[in-house]
Amino acid sequence: MEDKEKKELEAAGGTASRPEDEATETEGTAETAETAGKAEGQARGTDEPAVQPEHEGADKTTGGAVELTKAEYDPALDAQHTAQDAGEHGGGDVPVMEAEDLAEQGTPVQTASGGKLWPIISLVLAVLLIVVLIKPPFATKKAEAVATVNGVEITKDQLYNELVTQGGEQVLSSLIDRQLINQEAKKQNITITDADIDAEIKDTYIAQFGSEEALNQALVQSGMTMEDLRNQLVTTLELTKLLEPQVKVTDDQVKEMFETYKESFNTPEQVRASIILVKTEAEAKDIIKQLKEGADFAELAKSKSLDTATKEQGGDTDFFARGQKETAVEDAAFKLAKDQISDPVKTSEGYQVIKVTDRKEAHTATLEEKKEEVRKMLVNQQVSQMSATWLQNLRSNSKITNTLTDANSAPAAQ
Repeated sequence: MEDKEKKELEAAGGTASRPEDEATETEGTAETAETAGKAEGQARGTDEPAVQPEHEGADKTTGGAVELTKAEYDPALDAQHTAQDAGEHGGGDVPVMEAEDLAEQGTPVQTASGGKLWPIISLVLAVLLIVVLIKPPFATKKAEAVATVNGVEITKDQLYNELVTQGGEQVLSSLIDRQLINQEAKKQNITITDADIDAEIKDTYIAQFGSEEALNQALVQSGMTMEDLRNQLVTTLELTKLLEPQVKVTDDQVKEMFETYKESFNTPEQVRASIILVKTEAEAKDIIKQLKEGADFAELAKSKSLDTATKEQGGDTDFFARGQKETAVEDAAFKLAKDQISDPVKTSEGYQVIKVTDRKEAHTATLEEKKEEVRKMLVNQQVSQMSATWLQNLRSNSKITNTLTDANSAPAAQ
């Protein structure tokens, strides 16, 4: 009888379930759960909350992000900090500038006073944002390939799973926080305008880095564009405006902060220059000859200069202090009078022709001059301290579905 049933099943193309098959399937499920647990551990293992972001020398991002270091405290950086320790409270990284960098770490940028600043950190790689924010539409019958290696396909599913393993949970958590902040800002009719962003970039970032060129260099080092920075500042400013009404800063606190970090508010001697970079000394001498004959410096810079950061601005570097350029460039520039042109200056990239277009003498700051700037720093400090708890409460009162963490915790729960 059993032989007859078996033949009928085989004739119908079916296969009877056997105990050893069920055991194999159970073992496979356990292995899958273990693998998911490891993936989750890898993602969480990179999650180290920022340590005293306003004052100390270590600031770590999460989800495989780059570690950022700072040689010395500069209170002007406090204006950039908002809610970096949210990860300690289960809220993930608050999407501020310092919390989302997955780019390679660049060389620390020099401030106008010569101290090192940590590089500005970048937004998450665009592809990672896309595939983590939206459970990818990869569930097709045949997975679409994103690359092939000697004819072997790498599918979108593989890419997605790898990105999730390398910090996807933290990135998604950060995006959830950003969405919560945006929604709360809309509820309270808070709008961030282009003028708000322009003012923040000018008063905080350009002022801190000494010039727009130095800021752009820092952005490049961190894999960011100015548009990335502007987009991120929307959420940063929303968070500040949401919490600022709860902040109280006294005149005594302002005075104490200024006196403690008085030296950092002083402005060193600066020059503004235009440069033309060429490969050889002979080319530099030819440029100087053309300038002496009446050629326009800006036009020559646009057509001849190899320096991509300045050529479109006619070679303009904006103001810079000592410690921001190569020693040879600084030595030449600070010796020049206004409108004077240098001899060829040998640099690591070739030869520069330098023209000084303006100068600023060193200036010792006063409390009256810096009062509002210091007050803004203290406001941002308090916003940073309050934001973790505030965001956690917001999460608790919101309906959030997170398929990444739900998927990873499901096997363990079973």
